[in-house]
Amino acid sequence: MKKILLINGPNLNNLGNRESKFYGNITLQEIESEVIEVGKNHNLEIQSFQSNHEGDIVDFIQKNSKNSIGIIINPGALTSSGYSLVDAIIDSNLTTIEVHLSNIHAREKYRSSSIIAPISKGQISGLGKDGYIFALNYFIPEIISE
Repeated sequence: MKKILLINGPNLNNLGNRESKFYGNITLQEIESEVIEVGKNHNLEIQSFQSNHEGDIVDFIQKNSKNSIGIIINPGALTSSGYSLVDAIIDSNLTTIEVHLSNIHAREKYRSSSIIAPISKGQISGLGKDGYIFALNYFIPEIISE
């Protein structure tokens, strides 16, 4: 079974309690459960991880990238400042899809600048929890064609 790393950055553990007009009322656990279930239906293992600490996310990528085929990441507050995260993603050589629950381009200017986007295959922003499923769907044709 092929593995996808599902990574969520700072403050995403607080989903369900954050500004619902931007993030909805869903919890991170609910998002992860849905992605894991869809992954199982397509013979994909989803390994999820969340941390409020950039170094922990870097360690997770370094430890798990060798046995994975891709990364789905919502970098949260690291979107515009996580340079060691960028290096870890580049070093992983994994196809990466960046996901944001809210439309970061329609919010405060500092939120719309992503240092992750230039190293990602694509960015999904503003589609809520569905953005994670759309990101996962990107990897499904690769699995079917093998």
